[in-house]
Amino acid sequence: MKLRVLGLAFVVAVIGAALAAVAEEPVDLKVVHRVKDEAFRHSEVMDHLFYLTDVNGPRLTGSPGWRAAADWAVARLKGWGVAEARLEKWGRFGRGWSLQRFSAHLLAPAYAPLHGVPKAWTAGTGGEVTGDVVFAPVFGEKQTVEIFDLEILAKGIEDYASKHKGKLRGKVVLIEPSKRLELPTKPEVERYDDAKLELLAQGPEPEAEPPLEWPLMRLPADREEREKVTASIPLEVSADFFVRRRKVLDRLSAFLRDEGVLAAFAADRRGSGGTVFAEGVRSGDPEAPVSPPVVVLAPESYARLVRLVDRKVPVRVALDVEVKFHDDAQDGFNVIAEIPGGRKKDEVVMLGAHLDSWHAGTGATDNAAGCAVVLEAVRILKALNLKMDRTVRLALWSGEEQGLLGSRAYVKDHFGDSVTMALKPEHARLAAYFNLDNGSGRVRGVYLQGNDMVRPIFEAWLAPFKDLGATTLALADTGGTDHKSFDAVGLPGFQFIQDPLDYMTRTHHSELDVYDHAVPADLMQASAVMASFVYHAAARTEMLPRKTLPQPLPKQQPGGPRTAGR
Repeated sequence: MKLRVLGLAFVVAVIGAALAAVAEEPVDLKVVHRVKDEAFRHSEVMDHLFYLTDVNGPRLTGSPGWRAAADWAVARLKGWGVAEARLEKWGRFGRGWSLQRFSAHLLAPAYAPLHGVPKAWTAGTGGEVTGDVVFAPVFGEKQTVEIFDLEILAKGIEDYASKHKGKLRGKVVLIEPSKRLELPTKPEVERYDDAKLELLAQGPEPEAEPPLEWPLMRLPADREEREKVTASIPLEVSADFFVRRRKVLDRLSAFLRDEGVLAAFAADRRGSGGTVFAEGVRSGDPEAPVSPPVVVLAPESYARLVRLVDRKVPVRVALDVEVKFHDDAQDGFNVIAEIPGGRKKDEVVMLGAHLDSWHAGTGATDNAAGCAVVLEAVRILKALNLKMDRTVRLALWSGEEQGLLGSRAYVKDHFGDSVTMALKPEHARLAAYFNLDNGSGRVRGVYLQGNDMVRPIFEAWLAPFKDLGATTLALADTGGTDHKSFDAVGLPGFQFIQDPLDYMTRTHHSELDVYDHAVPADLMQASAVMASFVYHAAARTEMLPRKTLPQPLPKQQPGGPRTAGR
C-alpha cells in the first residue's frame, strides 16, 4: 500500500513539474487567437496553391515552371510589403529540362493507349516513332534498378552491356521485370489515430552509434529501412552516396544511347495500380550522358507488354516524346524574403519549404502545399502587423529533389560547413528553422530532431492547438527534407509531424500530385500553427536551446568503417 502511495506521489510530482515547465514558457494567447482568426476566416492558402500548381505547373529545378513560380512568389511577397523579397543564387545546378508533349500507343497485336510518364532529363524522340518491343531487363527478371549496393549495381550494368551489345538498336526495350499486383489490404488514406501518435511520441531505444562507412557503398533495399539509415547518418555522407549512385546509373544511360535504343520502358515500382510515379534518370549535370527516352508505364500497361513478348507475340508501339533542355538556366536560386525585426533584428527565425517538384503532376502535395503554408504564415504575420523582436526570414528552396541542394548551399554560405564544421558569424544568430514538407496533411506535432531541451517550449506552443489535433512531440529524427541541412551544422531545424493522408501511397512524385489532393482545412490549420510558432520564436526572450555541435567528419578514406563522431 505504501509503495502505491509513493508511486502516485511520484507521478503527481512528475506531472506537476511538466505542467510547471509548460506554464513557465509564455504563450501570447491573444496573438494565437488573432492568428487563428486570420488563418481560418480570411485564408488565402488555397489561392497560393492554385497559382503554384494549376497556373505554373510542375516546377523541376532549372525549368521555366520553377522560375515562373518563383517570380510569382516574389511578386506576391512584395505585394504584402515583405522586405527584400528576391531570388538568391546558391551556385550552379546544371541543365534545365521540361516535358513538352507525350503520347504512347500499343499498335500490335491490338491497339491500346499506354499509360505512362517520361523520366526527367531523358531525350525526346524527334517526332513520332514506331518500333518493336523486346524484353531485356537490366538486372534479370527478379531485380529492378532499385538496387542500393553500388558494387552490385555497377557489375549488373557491366554484365548487361556485355550481354546485349549490338542487339538492341532501333528497339523499344523493357528494362525491368513486371510488377505483380496484389489486392489492396490497407486504406490508401490515413490520418494518425491516438495509438499511432503515441507510438511516434515514444523515445527511440538507446543504442550505441554504429560505425560509419565512408565512402558509403550500400544502403538497405527496403525503402523504410533505407530512410531510417539516411536519417541517422550525416547528411553529407548520404548525399555523397546518391551522387555516386547516380554516376553509376549514368553508365546504363550511356550504353542505351550508344547502342541506338529507340526508347526504354520502365515499370512503375510503387503504384498499386493505375497510378504512375516518375522521377528522373539524372540531375541537371551537363556532363552526364543523355539517355534515350525512358518512360515509366503504369503496372497494368507494362505487365501486358511483358506477357505478350514472353509468349513470342510480336509487339509494336508508337511513341512521341518532345522535351526541351534549358541550357540558359544552369544557376540555382532560392526565394528569400524578410520581415525585419525590432530590438533583436540581427537574430533570425526562418521558415521554409521546397518550391521545386517532379514533373508527372503539378507538385501540389510535394511541395506546393508546404510553400503555400509558408507564404500564408508570412501573410498572416504581415496582415496582423505583429511586432517581433527578431527578423523573420522565409525561404522557398530549389534542388531539394536532387539532394537538398538549395538549402545545403544556403546553410554553407550563411551558417557553416557540415563537413569541416567551420562556422560563420550568422550561425550564432539563427534562433530556429521550421520546415513543412510531408504533404498537405494537418500538423499533429513536431519532430524534435533529438533536441529534448525544446520539449517544454514546444508543448506550451502546441497547447492552444490541442483541439485541432496538434499534440505530439517525437524525439526521433526525420530525414529527407530541408531541415536536415540546418541540423547538420547543429542549428535548431525542425519538421512538423503531419497526417499522411495519401501522400506516400498516391501522390508523392506521381501524376496524381495535383491541386485536388490537397485538403483546404488541413492547410489552414498548418498555416496557423506555422505562424504561431514563428511568432513565438521571434518574440521569445531567449533563442531556442541547441544540441551539442556535431564534430567534423573524418577525412574520406578508400573504404572501411569509420567513427562518424555525430
